[in-house]
Amino acid sequence: MRGVGQVEFLGSFPETPPETGLPEVAFAGRSNVGKSSALNTLLNRKQLARVSHTPGRTQLVNLFRVEGAGEERGRDVVFADLPGYGFAKVPEAVRAAWKPMIEGYLGDRAALKLVVVLVDVRRDPQEMDGGLLFALTEADIPSLVVATKVDKLSKHQAQKQLAALRREFRLPPDQPIGFSSVTKAGREDVWARIDAAIATEG
Repeated sequence: MRGVGQVEFLGSFPETPPETGLPEVAFAGRSNVGKSSALNTLLNRKQLARVSHTPGRTQLVNLFRVEGAGEERGRDVVFADLPGYGFAKVPEAVRAAWKPMIEGYLGDRAALKLVVVLVDVRRDPQEMDGGLLFALTEADIPSLVVATKVDKLSKHQAQKQLAALRREFRLPPDQPIGFSSVTKAGREDVWARIDAAIATEG
């Protein structure tokens, strides 16, 4: 199984974080899509990103520096955990602030190499996910769709849902990647895409 080096929490930011000088990979998704669990799985940590049973608790941009994350274990990368979007048990004023914060981060981030968009494989394609993918395409920001919680479905059901997501979002044949924080399915595939993204220049 793919290992990672030290992971350092760089801080939580209510607006666009300062540049780190390292390549960044951002993780976005609807509230309660399993984003925190996915981050913990990718980084081989149990509670690096706090898992909440109340959607929308991640209201800040959280940055983590991952040492030796490149394919040759020789390059560091920063993971950016973006606030969940969609329904959340938080005040309307807080929700209203999320959109400009996320748009500000995505629109002016020189080091951003990839945005991993997480969707729940059990749910039909969501308009907000499609809107985010469209915005990323328009901004020429590489994206990767990862469908979480595939362990909750049978293999046949999961494949059917993955195909539906692929059609709705007009994804390439290798997306979405089916992912499970329980079985670790898809973990190596996601890391391979991260490796390729952070290896690019510019």
